[in-house]
Amino acid sequence: MTETRPADSFPAPEHDHSECIESALAAAEETCRRRGLRFTPIRRRVLELIWQNHEPVGAYHLLDQLSRDGRRAMPPTVYRALEFLVEAGLVHRLATLNAFVGCAHPDHAHQGQFLICRDCRRVVEMESARVGHSLRREAEALGFSVEEQSIELTGLCPDCSQAH
Repeated sequence: MTETRPADSFPAPEHDHSECIESALAAAEETCRRRGLRFTPIRRRVLELIWQNHEPVGAYHLLDQLSRDGRRAMPPTVYRALEFLVEAGLVHRLATLNAFVGCAHPDHAHQGQFLICRDCRRVVEMESARVGHSLRREAEALGFSVEEQSIELTGLCPDCSQAH
């Protein structure tokens, strides 16, 4: 069992997201190519909008952004694109916020563990095999078969902690 995979640090508020976007889109194209999935222009644009910053994004915000692009997208279009991106492992849905965030590790299956700053709303995905294994072991001892795991921790990022 591997130790905790280091989380990407919380990016600075003035962080340039262009590198994040380029990396996420390249990973998505490769993932879709390898799995024989269609990475349509609308799916690509929704993923690009999600990676604009490290804050969770709601479906209606995405719809608004697509409208600003001049696209005549309806809610079902956005929800279908989000469903595809979640199923492909390219984004995660944060249940507590009913919002979506880009997956930092789309190259392999993993449990979602997220640190969510309650002030600036930035999110960092981390991956602790030890935590995931422990929870599965406890669940199996109770006869429960885990199909999916997502842990959302809310608190203050380093920048917001210093500001308080």
